[in-house]
Amino acid sequence: MKIIGLTGGIATGKSQVSSMLSELGAIIIDADIVAREVVQKGLPAWQQIKDEFGQEYLLSNGELNRKKLGKLVFTNPDALAKLNSITHPAIKGRIEDRINNLKAQDFKGVVVVDAALLLETGWETMVDQVWVVDAPIEKRIERLMIRDNFTRDQALSRINSQMSQQERIAKADKIIYNNSDIDSLREQVQR
Repeated sequence: MKIIGLTGGIATGKSQVSSMLSELGAIIIDADIVAREVVQKGLPAWQQIKDEFGQEYLLSNGELNRKKLGKLVFTNPDALAKLNSITHPAIKGRIEDRINNLKAQDFKGVVVVDAALLLETGWETMVDQVWVVDAPIEKRIERLMIRDNFTRDQALSRINSQMSQQERIAKADKIIYNNSDIDSLREQVQR
């Protein structure tokens, strides 16, 4: 089994690359999906978030009010650090469990851990190779303005709030350049 850690800054095209790898037969473990799983109502991380942030961050059905919590943590670094200290260990544990289950089944293919924060969290220790998706800054700004209806300043702010692409690339085993068309991207992934 080969484990690839796939990462890249916001709007670089990481999800596109992940989808292409899935089409080629890789098993994808998407950290964003795992993050939603670990905070489901009644689970330990959900309880810790409820205890730390309070009932006002829950919906009437008891599930997390992700939108309200998101507004808090993206404007308050201390709140973000607290949330991450609760969720990151749970996410990492669940990803490791999935990898170990595949090993136990003697899976011989490729597993992709798709995680925007792979390097920031130190999760690269779980993978055999780190693949970084890169795209020109102007393309990323344009994508965010279209996809998320951001202003240019909002797009730049979100990009600048993450680890720089230069830092990611310095830790990469492979770099996928998303600076042309979809066929060029697909060719790089297949190679």
